[in-house]
Parts: sequence; structure tokens; C-alpha cells
Amino acid sequence: MNIFDKENWAEIFSTIRKNKLRTFLTGFSISWGIFMFCILLSAGNGLRNGMLSNFEGRAVNRINFWGDRTSIPYRGFPDNRVLSLDERDLQLVRTQVPEAGEITPRTSNSVTASYGTLNVSCQFTGVNPEFKYINHIKILDNQGRFLNDIDMKAFRKVAVINEQMRTSLFKGENPVGKMFIAGGLSYTVIGVYDEESWGSQSYAYIPLTTAQMLYKKGWGYNNITLTLNGLQTEDDNTAFEKRFRTKLADLHIFDPEDNRAIGMWNALQNYLQFIGMFNGISAFIWIIGIGTLIAGIIGVSNIMLITVRERTREIGIRKALGAQPSSILGSILMESIFITSVFGYIGMFLGVGLGELVNTILQSPGMPEETASIFRNPTIDVPVAIGAMIVLIVSGLIAGYFPAWKAVKIPPVEAMRAE
Repeated sequence: MNIFDKENWAEIFSTIRKNKLRTFLTGFSISWGIFMFCILLSAGNGLRNGMLSNFEGRAVNRINFWGDRTSIPYRGFPDNRVLSLDERDLQLVRTQVPEAGEITPRTSNSVTASYGTLNVSCQFTGVNPEFKYINHIKILDNQGRFLNDIDMKAFRKVAVINEQMRTSLFKGENPVGKMFIAGGLSYTVIGVYDEESWGSQSYAYIPLTTAQMLYKKGWGYNNITLTLNGLQTEDDNTAFEKRFRTKLADLHIFDPEDNRAIGMWNALQNYLQFIGMFNGISAFIWIIGIGTLIAGIIGVSNIMLITVRERTREIGIRKALGAQPSSILGSILMESIFITSVFGYIGMFLGVGLGELVNTILQSPGMPEETASIFRNPTIDVPVAIGAMIVLIVSGLIAGYFPAWKAVKIPPVEAMRAE
């Protein structure tokens, strides 16, 4: 059948006008199925993107541990013993933990920083250059660099400050290369970084060696952070944590079952738990979305069956007048393709458009940051929506093809007798 034939299209529009209710019901089933499918997937993507954004600021495969107090007597040692991390812990991680990637000890100290007449309380943290990759620190454009090995070896009094500290101390100036006073010592700003921090506190990173010399008398660390490689499941991660605690227990002589002796924050465990939970939620959303789509397919199928039954007499008359079966079948299916395509596009447009509208509202300047962090970019990929629409159209065509072909095969006399 020629799709560019004006007479064919005139016949299709004439049939649609005669069967407005049937056309509306068919179109509504298609539009509603595609619309709900898009909305469900958009909502699922928004929740997933919002939760994943909470992991963007730092490596998800990291673990942070620090010394605490023992809670169980062990090998003649009393409980409530204070444990501190030192160079031995760092060597243990480097030599006995094959899963370790980037490693950085840390020391922290609260100081008051001043520049000219301005003062601000800030947190000075000593780290090594690997810390940049662990925390995904981004140096602002034309705002210097992060710490390097030369800073470490030379015990330089240099600092990489955050945006909050730059605003508080230097106002509109470019602080790179400028000196400020912190804790009675002068530091040179070598970079400004953009990193999400808690509240509006000022932070600065200085070389670990410098921090140890100034604040730890050359000994010990507040905590050690490392990334982990090769752990893919929660079971792998749990087994690693148990092995790691046992190694630390042997080093510091405490009960391996004493979980209070060494404080530990396992970001990878939290991340894997989140991924597992959200995979279940995503699967549920897909099941509901596909169920909604199937409901639309069933609606189209039923309408197609009714359409063929109503047109059986018409088919008999057309065959009696010499119309070819393929021409009749093509006319019916062409009508179905037109209706399902138009209404399917409307449903897809409304579903995708609503997701984009919500995304625009969430990105507006007045939207609270807490809301954006929970629900972010609730959109659906257009190819997915188009694929769903194609599936709906094809399913409807298949459902209508067989009864239409059966009706076409009926002899003209019998077809004209059909009521």
C-alpha cells in the first residue's frame, strides 16, 4: 500500500472521524502507557542521581581509620587503653594490604588565620599529594596547584585553601602567592580548591611533613585514609575489614574482636549497600513501568480486535468490489500505525517534558540544596522512551494483524453477512 496515496489517507481520516470514541480509547491507552513509563523511570533516575551525588566529593572505595580506646582487656593489658597511629601503621598498610591503592596519613589542628586586619578560624590538615585523588579535590581555574613531593621533602609552609577561606581572608583578591599568618607562623597560598565541606568552615591543606613537625612533634597521625581495589561485593568488603582489623590488632596488641579499639569508617561498605538497595528499587520501578506498558499494550490489542470485528462487513464489500487482501490489510495496519505513532509521541513528549520541567525547577537558584541532593536530574533518556513507544506500536500491530488477516481470508459473501 502506498503511504503517499491521498485517497488512502482520506479513507483513514474518514474512518477516524466515524469512530472518534474508539480512536480516543486507542490513543489514550498508548499515551498513558508511555507517559507513566517515562514518569516512573524519570523518578527512579532522579532518586538514583541524587543519592549518587552524595558520593561525588570523595572516592567511594576508601576507608578511614584512627586510634581509639580499647574496651576489652587483652594479654595483661587493661581496657580503656589509648591507641595512636604512627609510622608502623603506614608501613603495615603499604606492605601487608595488597588491596590498598592511594594512601595518605592525616594530622589536623585548629588555628586562627589572619591576613591584614581580617581573621578567621580554620582547620589545618596535613596530607600528602595522594590526598587529592582520594578526595577528588579540584583546583579552581587559574588558582594555583595542589601539594607535591617537593613541598613534602622541603617541609614547606605552604597551604591550599578552600573557597570559604579565600572569601573570608582575601575577599576579591587572588590569594595565590600571598602570605598569611596561622598559629603564629607564616604560610604561602599555593592553590584554592573547590570541595564540598561541612557548613561554612574554612579549611586548608598543608604538607604532612610540615604538619607533623609543627603540631605532632614529628610523630604520629590522627588518622590514615586509603583507597581499596578489587572489592566488588559486600561479602568481599566485610572479609577484608575483618582481616585488616586482625593485622592492626597484632600490631597494637588488642583483641581482634574489640571493634572500639580502632575507629573505622568504610565508605565502600556504605556505597555497596546503597548500590544493592537501589538496584532493588530500580528493578521494582522497571517492573511497575513495564507492567504499565503492558497494560497499554493490552488496551491497544483489545481496541484492534474491536476495530477488525467492526470492519468485517466493510472488508467483505471491498473484496467483492475487487480490492486485494494485502491492500485491505495494509489500510487497517496503516491506520493503526498512524494512531499509535501520534498518541505514542504525545505520551512520550509529556512524560519526558515533565521530567525536564522538574529538573529545571530543581536547578533553579532558589531551590534548597538539600532537595537537590536527594532528587537530581529526574530525566529519562529519549532513546529509551522511543524504544518503549516502538514496542507498544509493534505489539499493537501484531495483536491486530492476526484477526485482520483472518477477516481478510473470509469469503466476501460471508464477510458481508457479518453483523
